Amino acid sequence: MTVIPASGERVHALLTDGTTVCVRLARPDDQEAVLRLYSEMSDANLRLRFFSVSRRSAEQAAARVAQPDASGYRALVAEHGGRIIGIAEYQTGAGKTADSAEISLAVGEGRHHRGVGTLLLEHLVSAARAHGVRTFTADALAENHEMLRVFSDLGLRVERRFEGPEMHCVIPLEDTEEYLRSVERRGQAADVASLVPLLRPGCVAVVGAGRRPGSVGRAVLHNLSTGRFAGQLYAVNPKATSILGVGAYPAVSALPRIPDLAVIAVPAGEVARVAEECGRFGVRALLVVSSGLDARQAGELLAACREHDMRLVGPNCLGLANTEDRVRLDATFAAAHPAPGSAGVAVQSGGVGIALLGGLERLGIGVSSFVSLGDKYDVSGNDLLQWWESDGCTDLALLHLESFGNPRAFSRTARRVTRRMPILTVDAGRTEAGRRAAASHTAAAATTTLTRRALFAQAGITATRTIPELLETAALLHTQPLPADGRVVVVTNAGGAGVLAADACAEAGLILPPLSPGLVDDLLSVLPPGASTANPVDATAAVAEEQLRACVDRLAADDGVDAVLVALVPTAVAAATGDVLVKALTHAPARRARTIAAVLLDQDAPVRLLPSDTGHVPAYADPQAAARAVAHAVERARRLARPPGTVPDLEGVDTSRGRAVVDRFLRQHPEGGWLDPRARAELLDCYGIPQSPWAWVETEDEAVWAADRLKGPDGQVVLKAHWPGLVHKTDQHAIHLDLRGDAQVRGAFRDFDARFGHIMTGAVVQPLAPRGIELFAGVVQDEVFGPLILFGLGGTATEVLADHAARLAPLTDLDVQGLITAPRCAPLLFGREGTGPVDLAGLEQLLLRLSRMASDLPQLAEADFNPVLARPERIMALDARIRLMPRRAPDPYLRRLR
Repeated sequence: MTVIPASGERVHALLTDGTTVCVRLARPDDQEAVLRLYSEMSDANLRLRFFSVSRRSAEQAAARVAQPDASGYRALVAEHGGRIIGIAEYQTGAGKTADSAEISLAVGEGRHHRGVGTLLLEHLVSAARAHGVRTFTADALAENHEMLRVFSDLGLRVERRFEGPEMHCVIPLEDTEEYLRSVERRGQAADVASLVPLLRPGCVAVVGAGRRPGSVGRAVLHNLSTGRFAGQLYAVNPKATSILGVGAYPAVSALPRIPDLAVIAVPAGEVARVAEECGRFGVRALLVVSSGLDARQAGELLAACREHDMRLVGPNCLGLANTEDRVRLDATFAAAHPAPGSAGVAVQSGGVGIALLGGLERLGIGVSSFVSLGDKYDVSGNDLLQWWESDGCTDLALLHLESFGNPRAFSRTARRVTRRMPILTVDAGRTEAGRRAAASHTAAAATTTLTRRALFAQAGITATRTIPELLETAALLHTQPLPADGRVVVVTNAGGAGVLAADACAEAGLILPPLSPGLVDDLLSVLPPGASTANPVDATAAVAEEQLRACVDRLAADDGVDAVLVALVPTAVAAATGDVLVKALTHAPARRARTIAAVLLDQDAPVRLLPSDTGHVPAYADPQAAARAVAHAVERARRLARPPGTVPDLEGVDTSRGRAVVDRFLRQHPEGGWLDPRARAELLDCYGIPQSPWAWVETEDEAVWAADRLKGPDGQVVLKAHWPGLVHKTDQHAIHLDLRGDAQVRGAFRDFDARFGHIMTGAVVQPLAPRGIELFAGVVQDEVFGPLILFGLGGTATEVLADHAARLAPLTDLDVQGLITAPRCAPLLFGREGTGPVDLAGLEQLLLRLSRMASDLPQLAEADFNPVLARPERIMALDARIRLMPRRAPDPYLRRLR
């Protein structure tokens, strides 16, 4: 959870009306400002806050901000325009339990109903949890309905009881799904409100529009003007009175009207000054197309935006557009206006943006709004998803993101939005020039590619490898009903084309089932003589339009078919020349309930939409493209058919004791390091993670005694040497297997002592494990993405075979099922050749408990369980390594701007 340090980190966040405020720890020098906050309150509000109109109570409350943190007092203030507009406080001690704190809240006069108090309480909850507070208590007058509503609407459980004229409230600080949903709802409302000046401005000014052709600013002004922007348009240029027929003024402050949006296209060195001028004039949003800002200039630009309530797109971007008829905003320097439509597009690369705009126009889909994020100082893909979710005109979202500011918050937003509309992305940056330096298998396996794919899979985002694949998939998702499953029937008028299409479907993971006898008879009754009703269905070159239409209609009506892929080639048969057969797909007598796609091997375009009686049918030049698109649609349908996953409650988890183990180790090792076997076993026991029986020994005799106690039915044990920093025992030859009898155990210990005696601190004795499937499970804390859980084939070949899958913690029940079934080795776990499945429930539990441990303990830098022995009767970690680092993770769901 976020700890707001004593130094007073400045965190910016949005109120419900889109206003930006600064939330920070109160400082002793805030006393006068807090007193002014109270002194400006009406008597009525003062009475509701202090239960009286006594100014003495206000003076005492203002004086508390000067108290040291050691007193158990903590206060957060909200600042806007250089003034404190709200304060939230808690106080521990004074007769309360150690994990309970009394809270109070005050919002400045005239600042109510904008979410100031709720925002402060959210941040106070996060800070309190980080300091061990688990319960808030508060007293309010029973007539203070607004304050009581703030408590009840927070999303946390509130226990109330009357105490005379007062209401005593107890608020457990439980990190529940309902609380996260409440925070999200408030965040979305604030986010959307803040984006209105950016995407639906009533007035726009272009700063830096030149009189000579060729400048970026002039190109943006040209597009705004020729795109028939529905609002007022100005140019800012000190050397002109008119540019492209648009009135020009010497400075922003000289404009006759305050713009909602200012487009800044000036040299990098001038950007921050212009942004500050815009802020002081009252501009609410900036689009910075300028590039080349250094770190100082970037900091000054963002500081101006935060100080003056401005949202920012860019810098170094192509611009933005909104094609709604009431807006008609084209603030880009693209060569052509974006075609209006229903796809929302957000990209970091301007070049990718131009390609997507052109592709969507060629398909006839068009865009609702387009944002080139550029260097993404502020507005992000997460912001745009929330806008599209509520704008009323977007039904398809396309993203190209090269980086993620808050992946876990993005994932939660995407999970919600993708249940309403498809979200497609290009999985950019799939390769690495080199692996990260890593000591364990887990860290070595945690590549950028694996992490991004985990994010997309859990969020329900359709990830494609290329821009053409994204457009091909968008064409099908935009026009066709989703297939219920992956059963595809290929229909063709040429056997070779049918084979190609069938191969493409199989390679994409689709199923080509045999047709039922009744359906076969039905098809033979409508197809020409010589037709084959195997799958693929060969309708022959002699098929006529009516016959092909009847065939497709019957297939689309069959319960055993989820999608129909029609592969056509031109032939010399008169009935099939030109586009005649294509009409069989587009002139349908009734709306077909199945996914229909065409493969026209002779068409020039990679994909196009064929107008039909009921909409459009996508036609592909390549059967592989068509099959990939259908496969993406099948995966989306399967995900939507499943209920949203939940994070299960786990029995036998002792988080407090686990944190104590971590704190004890880091006190002894402030720089962090690998846990020794005893501390590691204790930590795993806190989370109920099953381990092989073991004993710690430091002498030869202790090793013999332990081996006699732990040996299994076959009498064999394993001896593993240990010293600080040892990770890969096999590489160091620090493990002896198959030891039987006292003499072999003594010999093994003496060998360790001879080779490692100068560094070895002891050894671990374990019984020799029975045969089973060796798996690998681990976690690594990614600085951006948070804890990543990895799973796959284990043993000494873990890194060589690289059969791994990953998901971001916390894992839901659906996430863990997907994690188990994703690796190539998954079929081994479900039984084969007469053997039953492994303990799948136990495997799910191990991964869920590993996820819980990683989520609870941000200091868990990496954990490596290899091998994990999987057998029908149980799952057990045979070896584990855990590395801790001093670290506090930010609360990923706390509302705050970047």
